[in-house]
Amino acid sequence: MFPGLIHTSRHIVMPPWIIIVFMTDAYGLFEVRVSGDGNCQFRALSDQLYRSPEYHKHVRKEIVKQLKACNSLYEGHVPMKYKHYCKKMKKSGEWGDHVTLQAAADKFAAKICLLTSFRDTCFVEIVPQYQAPQRELWLSFWSEIHYNSLYDARDLPSKYKPRKKHWLF
Repeated sequence: MFPGLIHTSRHIVMPPWIIIVFMTDAYGLFEVRVSGDGNCQFRALSDQLYRSPEYHKHVRKEIVKQLKACNSLYEGHVPMKYKHYCKKMKKSGEWGDHVTLQAAADKFAAKICLLTSFRDTCFVEIVPQYQAPQRELWLSFWSEIHYNSLYDARDLPSKYKPRKKHWLF
């Protein structure tokens, strides 16, 4: 048995990390972990767009610009006054949500493929609303907790590949 599995009388409950491990293996993907500082969605998007999570501030800024420029597309999907939502999303450390993902898909002309730890919806595609996607971005989503970046295990950027160990005798 896997460590971390919780047994009940009817079924086995898997913690989110195990579901993501199974999903990444099934799709042949490698998960690149990004910092969990409240900017993880933007860091993961940055890693997919620029091969580095360090451009997360720029990615957040572009998404907020998209939210403001096309408010009619998004304002019906937020649980507060839209102006307040945009102001909140502008702040570093504010968690991204489904609305910021849609704005990212629209802004960057990208289909966002999301592997989630939810049993019922383990794969979600978010596509641009008014243009054909020009690229795909792959993210993992640990059920309301954290986003990471995903790569095809065969096309992993060199900075993420395990280094060969050289033994000196």
